Amino acid sequence: MKKLLLTAVVALSTLAASAQFMVVTTYDSEQEETMDQITANMGVGFMVSDDITLGGVRSLDDAGDNSYEIFVRYNLAMMEGAYAMIQMPTEDMSDNMKVGLGMSFAVWNSLYLEPNYTMPVSEDSNGDREGEFNIGIGYRF
Repeated sequence: MKKLLLTAVVALSTLAASAQFMVVTTYDSEQEETMDQITANMGVGFMVSDDITLGGVRSLDDAGDNSYEIFVRYNLAMMEGAYAMIQMPTEDMSDNMKVGLGMSFAVWNSLYLEPNYTMPVSEDSNGDREGEFNIGIGYRF
């Protein structure tokens, strides 16, 4: 039993040591002129492999309350820095899922500017499926 526990601890510690984490946020121009424009949609991601990133983001729902969303990014091999993404809330995931494409531009050391375009998978109550262009900031460590 001790060997099994020791093996699990060593495996998990090497996984965490080789991992790359990232902090992401999206600039929200609809907020009032405070730090909320940057911090309202802040999240953390974990790069599972060179191509896949999993994470969670805090966001504001239509009523202005905090909600949390899960995102998955897949780095596209066709272009350096390009990625496809899926983002969904923790409740009613399949009904409110968004898909999108984005690009990561290295600004300085580990700081990245990440413009992206996302579109809902399902239509809203009016029958519209309007996408949105976002400007994100990411820091990888």
